[in-house]
Amino acid sequence: MSILKTEGLTYTYSAGTPFEKTAVDHVDLEIEDHTMVGVIGHTGSGKSTLMQHFNGLLRPTSGRILLEGKDIWADKKSMREVRFRVGLVFQYPEYQLFEETVYKDIAFGPKNMGLGDTEIKARVLECADALGLDRALLKRSPFALSGGQKRRAAIAGVMAMHPKVLILDEPCAGLDPKGRELMLRQIRDYQRRTGSTVLLVSHSMEDVAEFTEKLLVMSRSKLYCYEDTALVFRRAQALSEMGLRVPQIASVMGELRRRGYPIPEDVYTVAQAKAAVLSCLKGGSEAC
Repeated sequence: MSILKTEGLTYTYSAGTPFEKTAVDHVDLEIEDHTMVGVIGHTGSGKSTLMQHFNGLLRPTSGRILLEGKDIWADKKSMREVRFRVGLVFQYPEYQLFEETVYKDIAFGPKNMGLGDTEIKARVLECADALGLDRALLKRSPFALSGGQKRRAAIAGVMAMHPKVLILDEPCAGLDPKGRELMLRQIRDYQRRTGSTVLLVSHSMEDVAEFTEKLLVMSRSKLYCYEDTALVFRRAQALSEMGLRVPQIASVMGELRRRGYPIPEDVYTVAQAKAAVLSCLKGGSEAC
């Protein structure tokens, strides 16, 4: 079942002026429930504009967005509820922190949902734990935290609303490799535990290769494809032509195939590459 669907979704900035630009052009898309989706595309491809439509921050110039089968713009009064069900975390979300304490910042969304104090507390602690925030930090000012802790606090504030769909725009930007991997594992664990749908916008092909099931690829304001991650990375030439690339390990495995090694085409993570090479060696292939 699709959790999100678009029908002919089009958005034009500054329509009717000399600066008119179509950022999303007739996108037809269905995103399944309970899925971890990577969203990729070159700068200016339209991916961030598309994401902002899913929770009503932008209204389509034409076309529709359906959330669980219902047009989110059919009734403007329901938009508040839509934004509780589709949570959007912008790039560098730590700039969204504003409360006196980390606890209050994470609790802000649930409080605006009208939840009771007991439920709010449960959600704050749940999301802080899920993202590795020490509970002792909840009493501190969010501005006293480290950069990585601020990032986790901001994301926890959106998670605490228990959205059906969580959209993360470059959540690991600026983090070191260890911090990136930890953050992405925590997000994936959250997605699996809650059964929610997560849309991960990223410029890192390695990140989406490792942590997503499907890839949504935008190119020049249009939907290029929405397919299983492995299938997308088989289109190395097409991705290269639109300013993207396959993960580095996939390029290495591709070169081995060209040299005659029996490496499967759907190898695009380090773990898969290790298994493929070991299988090749154990098989006693002459090529190996």
